[in-house]
Amino acid sequence: MSAGQPTILATSGGYKPGERTRIEFNHLMHYAVELSGVAGRAPRVTHIGTASGDQRWWAAEMDQAARIAGFDFSHLNLFTMPNIEDPEAHLLEQDVVWVNGGSVVNLLAVWRAHGLDRILRKAWEGGVVLAGVSAGSICWYQGGVTDSFGPELQPVTNSLGFLPYGNGVHYDSEARRAPAIHKLVANGTLGETHCTDDGVGLVYRGTDLVEVVSEIKNKAAFRVTAGAGESVDAVAVEERLESRFLG
Repeated sequence: MSAGQPTILATSGGYKPGERTRIEFNHLMHYAVELSGVAGRAPRVTHIGTASGDQRWWAAEMDQAARIAGFDFSHLNLFTMPNIEDPEAHLLEQDVVWVNGGSVVNLLAVWRAHGLDRILRKAWEGGVVLAGVSAGSICWYQGGVTDSFGPELQPVTNSLGFLPYGNGVHYDSEARRAPAIHKLVANGTLGETHCTDDGVGLVYRGTDLVEVVSEIKNKAAFRVTAGAGESVDAVAVEERLESRFLG
């Protein structure tokens, strides 16, 4: 099944505490499946956990959540070697690729070493829904801010660039994120930047932002653009984008 056109769901969410398991998939993960248009069978969803080093304990937690959700679920691990003989063929057969959080800088380096940047673009252009949380959101854009180098947030500007914008995640829950984004947009390090509160997702068809959705009420996304001013007087302008609640 194909989404019909290139589709990305970039989020700061997707999980919730489980009733009998540590986690369950929340509305954003289920919406990624809905965007794929799959019907009449279990959706094929692959998780890529490169950003956190392919932690097997987390994969096991996700397996339990996938069983509850009724997904045909798999993992593409790259540590210490790819666990799938032909990652390209595998990813092109999926309905959704979900990328977990962690270090976006490490993720990008490892993906490029394995040619996954090229494969994921092919999957995206072929109608596989690309989705993810945190680092798994920033990776689809031109860049954003990251703690990959240490506690002090720094810019990353060499993400995959499928979407011609910057990206900010955890916009309402980590106090340093918004000021860092504003500074980088104002000084031109980042262009127009799309940011998500925790629990919010951004839906793109092609490279157009078409919808803001949320699994938590009263959360929003934000578009940050450069405003008037020169050098030290430059400013950024923030526009609130209301979300549609998925619950």
